Amino acid sequence: MTLGNAKSCCAGESRNMDEAQIKRYVRDYYAGLIDKQSCCCSQSCCSEVSERELAELIGYSSEELAEIPEDAVEHSFGCGTPLAYADVKEGDVVLDLGSGAGIDVFLASRMVGAGGKVIGLDMTQEMVDRARKNAQEAGIQNVEFRLGEMEDMPIEDDSIDWVISNCVINLSPDKSKVFSEAFRVLKAGGKMMISDIVADGLPESVRENPTIWSCCIGGAMPEDEYLQAFRDAGFRDVKIVGKAEYNSALLERLLDCCPTDSKQSGEAGIRIASVTVSAIKP
Repeated sequence: MTLGNAKSCCAGESRNMDEAQIKRYVRDYYAGLIDKQSCCCSQSCCSEVSERELAELIGYSSEELAEIPEDAVEHSFGCGTPLAYADVKEGDVVLDLGSGAGIDVFLASRMVGAGGKVIGLDMTQEMVDRARKNAQEAGIQNVEFRLGEMEDMPIEDDSIDWVISNCVINLSPDKSKVFSEAFRVLKAGGKMMISDIVADGLPESVRENPTIWSCCIGGAMPEDEYLQAFRDAGFRDVKIVGKAEYNSALLERLLDCCPTDSKQSGEAGIRIASVTVSAIKP
């Protein structure tokens, strides 16, 4: 997620949104990022650094980034590095939710080796097409990209060793279904390692704004509710293994990027953080 001053192009009408509306806004927004048509919180509007520099800032090493397709790096849009905390082994089967142009899929493909497999799942056709093109051009064989939604995964039961995701589950309007589906597809003893945005104190003007939802903020859950959603789905040993809280300066830039009446609602009460969470299917 990139931040900055985008008041001229970010403004969105606050409204009560249903799930279909949320998914449409999110799908159109990320399709626009691939086609260089989206504005709010995109590199052309908000960011003072490139996506590669942002990727390094959130924890990817320059050596890792040099080993995967450049286009996947330039269209990463993450908020953490879930694979840095995951003990993925050769031969494992990994599922990446919201895989985008493929950055974490390609990194995982090196970890699982020729005997393993990595599946990228994304609901945006443009992202799937771009990821497939990146894999083909790089000659990466042990990956597959599927079009589908996290709430209804086109994945077999008990078939996955690791479910990973990077700043995507916050975009879902039905997160409990996402966690339930992740539990279904994991093998017994399989693990989740998820980097995502959590937020406390967001006013309704933020949560009901479709543009801000697409920027990974409007749909962010409070931290305790987010962790409980894992447990409610059946996961055990749920814990935060990495966390970066937004300081006041970054929060101010965020509110400038996605303008609402948030400041009138009391900026001091808003807390936003990027967290990496691990969980196990018993």
